[in-house]
Amino acid sequence: MRGTRFWVMYNFVPGDRRFNCDESVTYTTHGDFTFVDNLEPLVRRWRGPVSFGLYAPGDDFLPSVEAVAFLRQCGDPLVAELVSFHVIYDVDKVPVNVTDADEVLSRRQDCSRPPPWRGTVSFRKAKRLTYPVNVARNVARETVMTHFVLPSDVELYPSAHLVEQFLAMVWRNEKVLCQPRPKVFVLSIFEVNETMSPPHYKDHLTAMLKNGSAVPFHKRMCASCHTIPKAKEWTFSKETKQLDVFHVGKRHAPFDKWEPIYICTNDEPGYDERLTWEGKMDKMGQGYAMCLLDYDFMILNNAFLVHKPGIKSYKPDKWRDTLVAKQRRFVINAARLELDRIYGQRKQCVLK
Repeated sequence: MRGTRFWVMYNFVPGDRRFNCDESVTYTTHGDFTFVDNLEPLVRRWRGPVSFGLYAPGDDFLPSVEAVAFLRQCGDPLVAELVSFHVIYDVDKVPVNVTDADEVLSRRQDCSRPPPWRGTVSFRKAKRLTYPVNVARNVARETVMTHFVLPSDVELYPSAHLVEQFLAMVWRNEKVLCQPRPKVFVLSIFEVNETMSPPHYKDHLTAMLKNGSAVPFHKRMCASCHTIPKAKEWTFSKETKQLDVFHVGKRHAPFDKWEPIYICTNDEPGYDERLTWEGKMDKMGQGYAMCLLDYDFMILNNAFLVHKPGIKSYKPDKWRDTLVAKQRRFVINAARLELDRIYGQRKQCVLK
């Protein structure tokens, strides 16, 4: 049990390869079975361990396990080697048959058939279940073998050679980075046109930004949520041979709505598990807590994430808009008060 609302099957299907704590960085992510097709392009770029919180309530459990089995047998071998799956479902949506993972994985898959996630409407969507995004984020992050983690979304693909470049940077700057001031290492995020392939290197990304085939992440949804300090300077600075810190930012105005994605450790504050993906602002409380703790956001010079091709635009949704208004009131009032009492107040930190 996790709290009073969810069951979690930790390491339901572990990756085949084990890692020492200083050997790599773990990409921690989440989704239901309709998102697992992103794991192949992700692991081909990342080439390090991945921890996946798999939400599988009720009738989604069996297709979720079948999707994992299909990926491991029919997909890129890197998935079986690197990805560990942790299954999550609600206490009032327990599957009829909680199948043992070994039993399903031992079945030989027909790799000529379409993947089990293709053309399938999930139980979650059919029943309009809210997605416990922060439960999945925390489960994936807490189960890693490595010291450093990158909590991110499965549709965000990293730039090339990020793991080895990041670890090399850490070893080069060990004395500086071991100072007690809290810090995380921020990656810039972008979107590309549906017809384009996500770039691997910064110089290619910069060219795409200049010709308009790439844009900053959520530019048409919530530009202030992902605009990093010195964003223009970062964009037009040349790619270098090694990874370094480009700029140290703070989550102060005008960046008080910033939702950065970063490499960190499990010492950082967790995500508020009362919040859902549909209600939005699901990472705002964690960002506010980090501001109160006076974190340095160390923006990396060459590292970035690119969303699965396709530039998002806002689409009205009355059902979701109701949830957004309710969750916003909760975050700004109750959650902020709790965080102020736990961490104290800081003049530059706001949550609105």
